[in-house]
Parts: sequence; structure tokens; C-alpha cells
Amino acid sequence: MKLSTPIKSALLSMLLACGAASMLPANAADKTVRVGIMSGEDEDVWRAVAANAAKHGITVKVTTFADYTQPNEALAQHDLDANSFQHKPYLDAQIQARHYDIVPVGYTYVQPIGLYSRKVKSVADLPQNAAIGVPNDPSNEGRALLLLQANGIIKLRDNVGLLPTARDIASNPKHVQIKELDAGIVGRAIGDLDAAVVNTDWAIKAGIKIPQERIAQEKVPGNPYRNFIAVNAKDAQAPWVKTLVESYQQANVASAILTVYHGATLPAWEGAPQIASGK
Repeated sequence: MKLSTPIKSALLSMLLACGAASMLPANAADKTVRVGIMSGEDEDVWRAVAANAAKHGITVKVTTFADYTQPNEALAQHDLDANSFQHKPYLDAQIQARHYDIVPVGYTYVQPIGLYSRKVKSVADLPQNAAIGVPNDPSNEGRALLLLQANGIIKLRDNVGLLPTARDIASNPKHVQIKELDAGIVGRAIGDLDAAVVNTDWAIKAGIKIPQERIAQEKVPGNPYRNFIAVNAKDAQAPWVKTLVESYQQANVASAILTVYHGATLPAWEGAPQIASGK
């Protein structure tokens, strides 16, 4: 049977349409992904991520939080599809305490924790009996104490791992007083302390001048505290997860990180640029 030209054209159009559809990526269908982050500078970073994701059919809906305890609970309760605010030692501690089934799926950035002071200009100038504030959650307190040890202020017991507490201090030559405070408060209390170990995001929120008021900082090479995007384990292989991670790990997002955090926070995925422009 011979086909008329109009029918041929119609069939050809259908075949081309089907072929085009078959070449679309698996994640091309529109999807909304709910992501929990900390309020503040990260909101600017995630605007860049959302713009990247939108090009691949993903609408990123951001929910902001004011403290570290809420985003994992919201994710575990399926009020979120993903979150982006934590490093592995923190997640490990949360899993141990709350039995979450949450896994990391892609690195974002690293925020080297710092020791800040408005009373002294160097670690060597810390007086006897100095009051030093540290975050009171397990992973960040451990991180703070390891920083103090690395700078000769205290010595911890051997083999304490990444989660030491003040009880693990084996030597304290200056008899410094460790003041355990909420991570969101320790930076704001810096005026009442001789020094404080503060997470970078909270230091910025507290108005601490970086790097002018920083007297010590965690080393970046081999840092175990790289932050990441996390999801419930059952979603780890979902196509939208790969798209979300790839939308984050882009040059424009690296630029946003370096800009909004004034160079104090560094992109942490492989091959990410480390030099800020227009700090």
C-alpha cells in the first residue's frame, strides 16, 4: 500500500518525536526536590544550585533551619528529600544516637574550624586559666579539642579518634577552662571568653572578623570534615540524586561558595576551584 505524502509526513514526525523522547535523560521529567540547609550564606549558594538543576528538570525547594539538630530529623521523617549541612563525623554521631538511615551522596564544601579571640593576637598569648569556648555537640566539640591539641594548648589521651570530650584531656599546661556552649552561641559569647572555637558559618553569623580575629585554624589537606549532600539510604540510587549532586558540583557554585563565605569556605569536591575572585 502506497502512503500519501501527508501521511508519510505525519509518520515521520511521530518517529522523530519518539526518537527525540528516547534520547532524553532519565531525569528529564519534572521533579521537585526538597532540600534542608542552614539559613544564611548557604541560601545564596543554593540559588546557584537551583538554577543548574532547573536546566535538568529538577525544581529545588529549599527549607532553612537555625540549628544542626533539625535537618536530619526532617529528612528521616521524609519532610525533606535531601539535606546539605553536615560532615561525616557529625552524621555518624547522629546515626549512633538516633539510628537514622541516612547516607552521604556528594561532597559540597569544607569549612576549616577556627580559634578566634578579641583579647589576644596569637595562641602563645593565651593567659593561664584562659576561658575557651567550644561547641557542645559531640562531633564539633571533638573537632575543637583536636584543634586545641594541634596548637599545643592541651593534650588528649591517645587513640581518642574524632570524638574526644573534655574528659579526654590528659595534659593542660595552662589550665585553660573549656566552656561547652551551643554551636550557635559560642561565637556570640566571644566577648566574654579569652578565645572560642567556632564553626565558620556561625563565626560569620556572629560578626567575627575572618581572618583578622582568627588565631588558629584547622588544616585543610586530609580534612575529615568535608560537608556533603545527604539523603535517605533508600533514595541513594535515585536518578534525581545524581542530578542534584552534579548541579551542585559546578564552577558557578564553587564561585558562589568562595564569594559568599569570603574565601573562608572551600569547595570540597574533586577538581573544584579553590581561588576566589572578588572576595
